[in-house]
Amino acid sequence: MELRHLRYFMAVAEELNFRRAAEKLGIAQPPLSSQIHDLEKEIGVPLFRRVPKGAELTEAGVAFLSAVPTVFDKVEQAVKLAQKGGRGEVGQLRIGYTSSASFNPIVPKSLRAFRRAYPNVELTLEEMNSPQLLDQLGRQRLDAVFIRPGKEPPLGFAVTILDEGPMVVVVPSAHTLAQNSAVELAELQGEPFVLCSRTLGPGLYDEVIDGCRRAGFDPTVAQIAPQITSIANLVAVELGVSLVPAEVANTNVPGVVFLPITGDAPIARLALATRRDDRSVVTRNFCAFVRKKARVS
Repeated sequence: MELRHLRYFMAVAEELNFRRAAEKLGIAQPPLSSQIHDLEKEIGVPLFRRVPKGAELTEAGVAFLSAVPTVFDKVEQAVKLAQKGGRGEVGQLRIGYTSSASFNPIVPKSLRAFRRAYPNVELTLEEMNSPQLLDQLGRQRLDAVFIRPGKEPPLGFAVTILDEGPMVVVVPSAHTLAQNSAVELAELQGEPFVLCSRTLGPGLYDEVIDGCRRAGFDPTVAQIAPQITSIANLVAVELGVSLVPAEVANTNVPGVVFLPITGDAPIARLALATRRDDRSVVTRNFCAFVRKKARVS
């Protein structure tokens, strides 16, 4: 059964006259009669009976007429839904992020703006470390991830650097350097360091190690933190000092002081990664929102 059969049926049902219905449809009467006959044959019952002044609906025709308009409504809804899907206005988006990435204003601003612009897109969020995020992205279990890359972006993905800036030093409040307005990295030589495992955050870990080596020393890692957001708390109990992305200072952890670094400082980068072969309009729309927020932040 084709939609044109239903349109022909509706025209005859409204006009109750094959000639007027044919004129309304812009076709000749014989083809219209033939199409109605084909429809009745397919259904298995007559829908119209001929009368002197034209035609009238049979009992089957009356029943059929009560249901046909809903078919057109559903088709129209389906068309509109398809158009929304083509514009990326419906669907699902799975976003991943590192714990430290969530402190960068680009991330919440992007998510909030996208949610408001596309309320019918189902948005899910997952927090993991960068290697896990990239693994899940590669397995197509996530669509876009906010990561902390090193100097070289991860291979095999489309990566956009959103933000980069010098890291800051975090020391216990009772530390002798806590009274300074800024520190040189060389002043941390001999201090015990609190760092995340390289397995969990290779980009930031390598930046800290390389930065210290440029300053003339190899840092002594005294404590491994389970995640970067735990570093300040471990520093607060005087297990060591550390370097973290500047926005982590917004956590306001009591018992620590965050200090800018003078001279050559390690760099913390924030990036958005997607699969190179992802053709999703939803993902493309989200990436556009993120890039826009990165430019205005």
